[in-house]
Amino acid sequence: MDRLLAHCGHSSGQERFMDSNVMEKERGITISSKYTSLQYGKYTLNAVDTPGHADFGGEVERILGMVDGAVLLVDANEGPLQQTKFVVEKALKAGIRPLVVLNKVDRSGATEQRCGEVESNIFDLFAQMGATEEQLDFQVLYASAREGWASTSLPEQGIKPEGASVAPLLDAIVKHVPPPAGDLGAPFAMLVAMVEHDAFLGPIATGRVAAGTARVGDRVRVLHHTGNPGEEGRLTKIWKRSGLGRLELEAAGAGDIVSVTGAGTARIADTVGSLDLEEALAPGIIEPPTLSMVFSPNDSPLAGREGTHLTGSKIGERLAAEAATSVSLRVVPVDGGGEAFEVQARGELQLGLLIENMRREGFELSVSPPRVVYREEGGHKLEPLEEVICEIEEEQAGSVIEALSLRKAELVEMVPQAGGKQRLVFEAPSRGLIGFRSAFATLTRGTGILHRAFARYGRFKGALDGVRKGVLISTADGKTTLHALGSLEARGSLFAGVGTEVYAGMIIGECARDNNMEVNPVREKKLTNVRASGADEKTYLTPPRAMTLEDAIGYVAGDELMEVTPKSIRLRKRMLDSSQRKSLKRKTG
Repeated sequence: MDRLLAHCGHSSGQERFMDSNVMEKERGITISSKYTSLQYGKYTLNAVDTPGHADFGGEVERILGMVDGAVLLVDANEGPLQQTKFVVEKALKAGIRPLVVLNKVDRSGATEQRCGEVESNIFDLFAQMGATEEQLDFQVLYASAREGWASTSLPEQGIKPEGASVAPLLDAIVKHVPPPAGDLGAPFAMLVAMVEHDAFLGPIATGRVAAGTARVGDRVRVLHHTGNPGEEGRLTKIWKRSGLGRLELEAAGAGDIVSVTGAGTARIADTVGSLDLEEALAPGIIEPPTLSMVFSPNDSPLAGREGTHLTGSKIGERLAAEAATSVSLRVVPVDGGGEAFEVQARGELQLGLLIENMRREGFELSVSPPRVVYREEGGHKLEPLEEVICEIEEEQAGSVIEALSLRKAELVEMVPQAGGKQRLVFEAPSRGLIGFRSAFATLTRGTGILHRAFARYGRFKGALDGVRKGVLISTADGKTTLHALGSLEARGSLFAGVGTEVYAGMIIGECARDNNMEVNPVREKKLTNVRASGADEKTYLTPPRAMTLEDAIGYVAGDELMEVTPKSIRLRKRMLDSSQRKSLKRKTG
């Protein structure tokens, strides 16, 4: 996108301009969809950048109705990845005919033979996804985004052709993508795909005008996707993104992607239309969430020391605001749970980013372990299953297969790859994959590549075997001491270093055995007036195991909670009192 913007006269002087979110810049991924328009000759091109990760599939699904074509960017060396498959399937089902661009052809591995193999892989992928003959007849361009050029033919040795630019790609888009087919004479109708809130302008609804024309000052009404009529309003502003900025308009017609204010409280998938519009536009299919976590106020002994937003009402308001802008997120108050809210999403990454954003905003939370969203069908319990693809060294295959088998995964395919590598394909329950990414990195010593995506709902595969050892649980409040931790190192790996504030019921490490162990990490060395016969031995501690938010989400067990604050991530037992935990264990057997 940066190169296309620059070619059309919109140079920002920075890379990945469309990824403006702080988390997007930190992680190098696209999280939310964004759009802009480019003026190329006499043509106006509306471009929408979408995420590729399955956790943000709702972002892809909600904008498919806004576009008439798609550019599929594939690495000429790696070929189509798992997330490529996810986005392609959505686009093909929507009837979109993709234009394929093989990127990074300037690299040494992008030979003519390799590019041919990648094109064949893309054709096979399209065929597997049920593409039509027209969709299978896709055009291929070769490009180097880094050097800023594209070509309809593969240059010799990937060398940039003289005078090359991204113009061939823009020409192909103009030729390949059909113009919008809206009726300007019909009543105004716009399907809302994005919602924002401005302190001065109020709610901002963004979408593509499907039919008709609207002008500033026109009266409109909201038709909810549920079928209920919404409130009426008067359009106060209309604008569109143009290049790197914003362009205010007096009117918008069919085919335009615009943002409007004054339309009332329109939500994603609602229709903003003229007063004589009778039916809402079809919102498209949004797949349901597959994973949930419960958010509640932090009630640990250390609550209130680091955050500024501590109450359940503040948490509820923040989650409601997030659900209003994210089509794949659902927030449900927990029955009998006081100020607790169940947040349903597509995966660990989506939930983890929400928690990270909230802690940066000053929230303190208690968060439950993730659990999958089950279904009942024909008297059978169904659970979400995912396709897992592992690309690893041959000697690592045994340990990876064993680890996934413990998580109820089934090996579907095992294909040898060049360079002594193996490609393993599994079907695994989503609950078994929680926390597996860090375990996979350990098993493959950081050299493996892991892709996963939702496949289908299938029969419940039974309880998981033990995939985690026991934990070390603090029995006292205070700060950890060198003397106490020195004696605990032999019992397992520690999560807390010397001088860390702990409390009774807090998890301070992983036990070397399968059962939990209660320990006192604040115990101090007793001093006596008897002189020792020799000098005291020095105690050396291994650095504590740093627990990131993603690690904690994958590690926390069913009877535990995550305590998340702006400065800390702690694990604790739901019941902090040891006697209460033992009593409950006796009652439940």
